[in-house]
Amino acid sequence: MKQTIAPDPQEAARAEEKQRHLFESLAGCAGLLVAFSGGADSAYLAWAAHRVLGKHSLAVTALSPSFSAHDRAQAEAFVRRTGVFHEFIETQEFDNPLYVANNADRCYHCKTELFTRLDELAASRGFAAVAYAINADDTHDFRPGHRAAAEHRVLAPLLDAGLRKQEIRELSRLAGLPTWDRPASACLSSRVPYGTPVTVETLGLVERGEAILRELGFRQFRVRFHQELARIEIAPEEMPHALSPEMAQVLASQFRKLGFAYVTLDLEGYRQGSLNAALKK
Repeated sequence: MKQTIAPDPQEAARAEEKQRHLFESLAGCAGLLVAFSGGADSAYLAWAAHRVLGKHSLAVTALSPSFSAHDRAQAEAFVRRTGVFHEFIETQEFDNPLYVANNADRCYHCKTELFTRLDELAASRGFAAVAYAINADDTHDFRPGHRAAAEHRVLAPLLDAGLRKQEIRELSRLAGLPTWDRPASACLSSRVPYGTPVTVETLGLVERGEAILRELGFRQFRVRFHQELARIEIAPEEMPHALSPEMAQVLASQFRKLGFAYVTLDLEGYRQGSLNAALKK
């Protein structure tokens, strides 16, 4: 993500006012577990909860085949740098056939498993509530996991404060958080088209493909799995590099070594939720 122009004074004041509202709402919690993936939003919420509640807050990261080794390393680095209290837990969404089937409600089943585990942890440790990092912009996208959050009465402090994605990034930058400009991330299962079952083997293939792109110097990307075909999405500002004949040859060679018969570069570039487009047809 490129560094953006600083907001004007009025925008900055509005964001700071929202942050004050966030801190006030967190102060009213008698202990809080934060679902922490390591992305910009959950990192900011984990930091805010730690700042306000101290030892009465705990960031929790769920480990499963859909959570990449890179994302785990990013989460661990954030915790080391900030001192946020943190634990890993394991989730078993792959034991649920409804999750593996990968229909449009896959995220619902994933979040149901996550929030069930977090509810159990909160009860055993004496934390009053569980929170997750949905923000005001997320309500405009198709995210069935929000239904699971509502069913489990999970708190949404960023949404309640009216914080938008760009405001969270700016407030994170001002707080010195290393995640302020971290590229958008999502679970590996989001790379597989709806209706194609998600398997540990498929997600391992996607993860290795994205590691190749990272090693080649790309920052914002997705490897979308279409059976024998890998559809690579690259951020628009990075497309000229990806489209060079030399890089095209490298990409084709490296992805064929992974087992893909065809390697394509999506000319529309990276965009969040691109697989949701099939739901609108």
